Amino acid sequence: MTEDLVLVDRDTPGLAVLTLNRSQAMNALSGALMAALTAQIDALAADPAVRVLLLTGAGKAFCAGLDLKELGSGSRRLGGGEHGVTDHDPVAALDRFGGPVIGAINGAAVTGGFELALACDVLLASPNARFADTHARIGIAPGWGLSQKLSRAIGPYRAREVSFTGNWVSAEQAAAWGFVNRVVPAERLLAEARALAADMLGTVPAMLLRYKAVIRDGYALPFGEAMALERTRGREHNASVAADAVESRREAVRARNRGE
Repeated sequence: MTEDLVLVDRDTPGLAVLTLNRSQAMNALSGALMAALTAQIDALAADPAVRVLLLTGAGKAFCAGLDLKELGSGSRRLGGGEHGVTDHDPVAALDRFGGPVIGAINGAAVTGGFELALACDVLLASPNARFADTHARIGIAPGWGLSQKLSRAIGPYRAREVSFTGNWVSAEQAAAWGFVNRVVPAERLLAEARALAADMLGTVPAMLLRYKAVIRDGYALPFGEAMALERTRGREHNASVAADAVESRREAVRARNRGE
């Protein structure tokens, strides 16, 4: 019943909501859950009708990270590959998804679950959300980006404190530090995330993809090279934009600003 490990909701056109559904284990990433999640993300990435992805967890936790009970039993092998795991990489799958990924962090996001959250483009969190990096306490090296992404998001000094101690970071602290966009009431978390997705879906489809790509690709470059990348891609795109298209979209933006 691996299909039940990830719930998929596509009731809203353009949006797919993925829910990690292993609540009895705090949505810990067993081999089966990683396989199911990776497969679902890749299937949605291949569907042009899905433009925005929303990721959350069932129950009280977002994701407790790799299933340490499974790893400790020896039934899964640590070796090369991302996070020391040789099979199915949901973080790489999220990176392959061309549109925005919204993380609705409903509870604890620990180690690999923290990395799964950081793989999203925008994070909304309930007050019940909290984050911890326990790599140094468990003795497993990170491989899904935590050692690099967190320091870039909140600065190296704060990131070192988080990773060297394994201490919890509350949702409010995460928002103050800037890796969570905002904290919303738990009962409103999914509604707020869906509303944010609706705002994204109201943009020009091609631009949504292009904007995500240029931010992602430029962030990996030195500033001067990133600026050159933006100019190059901007010229390429803008050369194909018709004046009448700009005018019609300008009117749509004005109407939206007036609340029409």
